[in-house]
Amino acid sequence: MARQGRWLFTSEAVCIGHPDKMSDQISDAILDAILKEDRDAHVAVETLVKTGMVLVAGEITTSAYVEIPDVVRQTVKEIGYDSSEIGFDYHTCAVLTSISQQSADIADAVGEEEKKDLGAGDQGIMFGYATSESESYMPLPIDLARKICWRAAEVRQSGELPWLRPDGKSQVTIEYEDGRPARVHTVVCSLQHDPNVTHKQIERDTKEKIIKPVLPPGLTDDRIIYHINPSGRFVIGGPQGDCGMTGRKIIADTYGGMGHHGGGSFSGKDPTKVDRSASYAARHAAKNVVAAGLADRCEIQLSYAIGVSKPISIWVETYGTGKISDERLAKLVEEHFDFTPSGMIRYYNLRRPIYKSTARYGHIGVDRPEVTWEKMEKVEVLRRAASKSSKARK
Repeated sequence: MARQGRWLFTSEAVCIGHPDKMSDQISDAILDAILKEDRDAHVAVETLVKTGMVLVAGEITTSAYVEIPDVVRQTVKEIGYDSSEIGFDYHTCAVLTSISQQSADIADAVGEEEKKDLGAGDQGIMFGYATSESESYMPLPIDLARKICWRAAEVRQSGELPWLRPDGKSQVTIEYEDGRPARVHTVVCSLQHDPNVTHKQIERDTKEKIIKPVLPPGLTDDRIIYHINPSGRFVIGGPQGDCGMTGRKIIADTYGGMGHHGGGSFSGKDPTKVDRSASYAARHAAKNVVAAGLADRCEIQLSYAIGVSKPISIWVETYGTGKISDERLAKLVEEHFDFTPSGMIRYYNLRRPIYKSTARYGHIGVDRPEVTWEKMEKVEVLRRAASKSSKARK
């Protein structure tokens, strides 16, 4: 049964020029560059950015040669940091690296990818979540917060709002009634800007050209509260204003706090690392369960042991919205989805250079062709299996 009454829930997203998100994109750009040359590479890289500096560290085992500084500079350029006047310049920033090979102990535990029983690259817990409250099957607060950030990047890169700079954040609060979104309650948006633009223009342009175009008409009214650059001034941003690190925006990368998170970052990791691949697979399974009409909300937890192929456990929670029991759903999910590392890599075609775009546009809830784990091809299969299961029980 859905939660009754009214309540507020808030989620936050960050723009592509936020220093943490910069770090994610750099880590995944390096992964992509290596996968272009060596699809079997093992990569686990993390990035730190601060004023005038990018530090890349981690473990890489590959036959490819990649000029990491070139990849870093190109990524920073694409984000938009191309001048010291805005606090960071891809031309002149220092690029430091500290890279070693993957531990032989880990490599031995994981095994060779050609083998069907390829072991998980680490132990841990991963979650996937889906809800029927939005077209993307994402919680509406994070769905809208991310769209505001994407829209900000769009109008900045097109030149429509020339005063915009790359850094920024958004935050959306939704008012729920009996478990369903009733209205947009509050929107917070803080965007880095040129020093010469007035606060009045920032407020006007942000509201009219960034926020309002992405809000759903049926959930908006004249009571929405807007906080646009509430600090009053946001000229110093990016790595000059804040240190950035890979993996510090894992909640913004997933469900905005509405669903659980296992704690592992996605970016910079090849798909043998189940932090990444199993989180994608769990999202795929949860989305197909909801799209099949078997629940209005579905969360799936997977757990792994390093070197072991199959998940240690599969847990399903539908928060009282399931049309069949969570126990039966867990059995259906286990039957119709392959959560082994080899199975996930093959099924979602994860050995491709697709990851910089996931760090930029979103890992889940994104309608992009490379995001294969958002497919809904299992909907009819699950419906038939659930119906058959129900008839058998009768």
